[in-house]
Amino acid sequence: QVQLVESGGGFVQPTGSLRLSCVVSGLTFSIYTLNWFRQAPGKERELVATISRNGGSADYGDSVKGRFTISRDNAKNTVYLQMNSLKSEDTAVYYCNANYYTYNYWGQGTQVTVSS
Repeated sequence: QVQLVESGGGFVQPTGSLRLSCVVSGLTFSIYTLNWFRQAPGKERELVATISRNGGSADYGDSVKGRFTISRDNAKNTVYLQMNSLKSEDTAVYYCNANYYTYNYWGQGTQVTVSS
């Protein structure tokens, strides 16, 4: 069965950094577009970053451009989200997502809290 296991969330002070990881199993990793979403309390789910099959292209939500970097390692079936210059408004549950046409799979979510 498909499984997406996230790690790396936690508590960090403003201007700090975190790196989230998501290890994927049970699917052909290299054909899936990989995404990070987040959802803060009372807000809509928001696309944070997306990366293409071979890692050749990536895009980001406007609120994180210049601060976050998505990457993938197809040999390790892992997608990462490097988060720098964190702000309190980055506080949310972050979800790893894999999609291929109509197929979508989700991680369990990991809490990121940015606070002084």
